[in-house]
Amino acid sequence: MGWKLGKLKASMTLTSTIFRLGNYPLLNGTNISYHANHFFSFIKDAMNIQECTDAIRSKVGEDSGLDAVLKFDCGADGLIVIDGAATPNTVGNEDREADCTVAITLDNLNALLSGALNPVTGFMSGKFTVSGDMSVAMKLQRVV
Repeated sequence: MGWKLGKLKASMTLTSTIFRLGNYPLLNGTNISYHANHFFSFIKDAMNIQECTDAIRSKVGEDSGLDAVLKFDCGADGLIVIDGAATPNTVGNEDREADCTVAITLDNLNALLSGALNPVTGFMSGKFTVSGDMSVAMKLQRVV
């Protein structure tokens, strides 16, 4: 990309994600600058299916209050099954029958687990679909 200013020509080339997006003045007279790597850091921090399983396992604990079996189906990326009916609750990646199945992409599951995606908003906006017992899906907010 280039600009011609009379006889001068300025050009800009993006070679790294560590570029400054801007300086923003604060009320106390200092400036704060934002770099692209801060905004895109979530990309490198995205969890794979096993890391999501571990995260859900730690959130569920021994008693989630779910009282049912809930499956997150991430298609080719894999699946996560929460057995909230067992005591203590278990979380694994083995496919089995579930009272409720949430079909979701791994990216959207990451957003759900990080809090960037609200379960109700995600469902209403079509970020995931629910089949089976809807009352189990309503309890999802307790778990994530």
